[in-house]
Amino acid sequence: MKLSIIGAGYVGLVSGACFAEVGHDVACVDVDQNKVDRVNRGQTPIHEDGLEALLRRHVGTRLRATRDLAAAVRASEMTFIAVGTPFDGKRIDLGYVRQAARDVGAALRDLGRYHVVVVKSTVVPGTTDDVVRPLLEEASGGRAGVDFGVGMNPEFLTEGVAVRDFMEPDRIVIGGMDERTIAALARAYAPFRNVPTFGTNNKTAEMIKYASNAVLATLISFSNEVGNLCARLGGVDVVEVMQGVHLARYFTTTLADGARVTAPITSFLDAGCGFGGSCLPKDVKALVAHGEAAGQPMPLLDTVIQINLKQPQRVIEMLERSFATLRGLKVSILGLAFKPDTDDMRESPAIPIAAELLARGAVVSAYDPVAREAAKRVMPADRIRFVDTLDQALDGADAAVLVTRWEEFNRVPDLLARMPDAPLFVDGRRMLDKRRIARYAGIGLSE
Repeated sequence: MKLSIIGAGYVGLVSGACFAEVGHDVACVDVDQNKVDRVNRGQTPIHEDGLEALLRRHVGTRLRATRDLAAAVRASEMTFIAVGTPFDGKRIDLGYVRQAARDVGAALRDLGRYHVVVVKSTVVPGTTDDVVRPLLEEASGGRAGVDFGVGMNPEFLTEGVAVRDFMEPDRIVIGGMDERTIAALARAYAPFRNVPTFGTNNKTAEMIKYASNAVLATLISFSNEVGNLCARLGGVDVVEVMQGVHLARYFTTTLADGARVTAPITSFLDAGCGFGGSCLPKDVKALVAHGEAAGQPMPLLDTVIQINLKQPQRVIEMLERSFATLRGLKVSILGLAFKPDTDDMRESPAIPIAAELLARGAVVSAYDPVAREAAKRVMPADRIRFVDTLDQALDGADAAVLVTRWEEFNRVPDLLARMPDAPLFVDGRRMLDKRRIARYAGIGLSE
């Protein structure tokens, strides 16, 4: 099929490259000329494992980037809207979605053949039918269901492994205004065989996306609340508690040979210094706000957010218990991105942790193998010493705080063991074995 994708950001570019990989002809549309040029050179503007290889393989053949939205839409059979939906604390900003709908609608005017428009951006239930569809009809002069179809196809991509998630999906959710739209979307996903595919209406597809992220955020905040109690009680380690929880048959599968395999969802049932990123915080807040606007308060999810907002402070509290004062204390932050294998700094716990340390007068250094430049744009770069290596981060530090689970940080115990005056190690992700580090403090562990 010939596809056009509006928005060459994280979702749009990954989707475009992966659709090209399975045989579709794809045009990615973006207003940023620099981004368009980079993509057309086979260079990725974002850090995402495997993405640049796909670009280099398909740019110039089945994949291209352009600023010409109208030409891209008119040359395609299906258009995906994959633009940003920022959240201002009260509601998601549909400005980009609205503009994309108007522009796509204008491109469809007098097209003379059926076209399917699919919302892939994360939008609150009702947006596709009540906002996008009317704008498409107004701008095109056509009728939805007659001249074009309107669908909703949420993405379930995890940053860092987004290419893998797209190419090996655990599910495909297809929303559509009618069976014709759903059938067209099913054709687009036909190359993905033996994948559970769920067809539904647009509003339900929108809700599935929010519910999926909300349950993951809830598991994390639940684990953190349990961890905070473990730390307060003493004599209980949340890591061991959760290991015991993970053994339940609800979280394991027994294979034919008798071996037991733990479900991937248990990774969300671990305590840490809080979740971040572009999805979980924004989507849960947006769902809470949407519920309030609809007259349905959502106290559980509101509490999920409140627990998460306070969790970075647990790191500060551990430092305060170990040192008489934080003023002048040399603290190295290990990991800045909100998760490993990405340079995404959005809602990263490293941001409030660094801000609080600076406010308390600490001398802050930071190391991240990928997100250094991205971090400089959102953190006070003039007050933080960004170092080039893990060894530099540990050298001379009074304390080291692990915020991101980078694989490289498995070297920390060996590095600390060789240091005559090793810093206190504060494990904000409970990533490392406490028995291997002499001076160790961690989330969910009493001192």
